[in-house]
Amino acid sequence: MKIHNEFLTVTGPQKTEREITAKDFSNGSPVKWCPGCGDHAVLNTLQRAMSNIGIAPEDMVVVSGIGCSSRLPYYMGTYGMHTIHGRGAAIATGVKTANPNLSVWLMSGDGDALAIGGNHFIHLMRRNVDVNMILFNNRIYGLTKGQYSPTSPRGFRSKSSPFGTVEDPFNPAELVFGARGTFFARSLEIEMETLRKCMEAAHAHIGASVVEALTNCVIFNNGTHTYYSDRATRADRTITLEHGEKMIYGKDKNKGIILDGLELKSITIGEDGYTEEDVLIHDSHMRSPVLHALLAQMHETPGMPLALGIIRDVEAPAYDREVSRQIQEVQAQNSPRGIQEYLNSLARWEVK
Repeated sequence: MKIHNEFLTVTGPQKTEREITAKDFSNGSPVKWCPGCGDHAVLNTLQRAMSNIGIAPEDMVVVSGIGCSSRLPYYMGTYGMHTIHGRGAAIATGVKTANPNLSVWLMSGDGDALAIGGNHFIHLMRRNVDVNMILFNNRIYGLTKGQYSPTSPRGFRSKSSPFGTVEDPFNPAELVFGARGTFFARSLEIEMETLRKCMEAAHAHIGASVVEALTNCVIFNNGTHTYYSDRATRADRTITLEHGEKMIYGKDKNKGIILDGLELKSITIGEDGYTEEDVLIHDSHMRSPVLHALLAQMHETPGMPLALGIIRDVEAPAYDREVSRQIQEVQAQNSPRGIQEYLNSLARWEVK
C-alpha cells in the first residue's frame, strides 16, 4: 500500500540492497549488564533478527523507557532514544506516526511497560501502531534493586514485599488481548531460535506487536523461570506453537492439547482413547482472541505447559498508516494554502 502526500510516501520500511550482518546493528559499546543477565541473549538475538529482516540500520529506531532492559539502545548501531519511565510507547508512537517508513522497536521491562507505563501500553495496542515491542519479563525491578513488579507471583518475597505479595500478577498476553492487540508471541531467553522467529514475525506484522521475552535476573530474582527453562524438563513443560501445526509437545512428542468443553486440557496420545486426531491445530490468525487467551494463560493451570512461539497474529488497520491516509484525503479535498490564509479562514472575534 502506498500513500502519497507532499511530505512523505508511505510504503513501510524497505529492505536495503546492500549486504548487512548482525555486526552492523552493534555500535561496539561495552555492554554493561550483569554477567549472566538474560538481556544479553535478547540483544544478540535482536541483532541477528534485524540482519535477517534486511532493513538498513539507519532506517531503524530503537526506543526504550527506564530499566535494565532499557539500556539496549546504547548498544545498537541504529538510531535510538532512551526516554522516560513508562513513556517509551508514547515516544515510539510519535516516531512511527511522523515517519511510517521507519522500522520502530520498543524495549521495555515488566515494570516499565505494565506499571507506570500501563496506560500507554494498552493504548499502543488499541491504536495498533506499527511498533515492535520486546517486553523483557524477569518478574522483578532489577535497576532499582529488587522490588516486586506487576508480574511477580502472589506470595513473592522482595525488598518491597518482605512478607510476600498479596496481589495477583498481570499476564501480559491478557492485557494485549483485552486492549484488542493483534500480535503476541513469547519465548524464553535461552530459546534463542524461537525468540528470533518471534522477532522476525513481529516485524512482518503490520500493527502493534509484543514479544514477551522471559528473562532471568541473576542478582535479584535468579531462577525465576527455571521451572520452564530447565533443560531436563523443558520439553514436557513448554510447547512451541506453530501456525497450522498440531499442538503436540513433550520429550517423546506424545502429549497434546485438546479443547475440553470451554477449557484446554493436556492429554497423552494413545492413552484414555485419545489419538493425534483429537489434538488441536494452532491457528494464530483466528480473529477471535478467546482461544489465543486460553493458550497464553494455560500454564497457570497445574499440569499444563507454557505456550511459546507466535500465539496471535491477525490483520487490522494500523494507526500510523491510517493517519497518513487521512492526511492524504484531506489534502486532496483542499487546495494548498499559506499560513496567513489558513489563519484568516478560522473563526474570529472582534473585541471592542
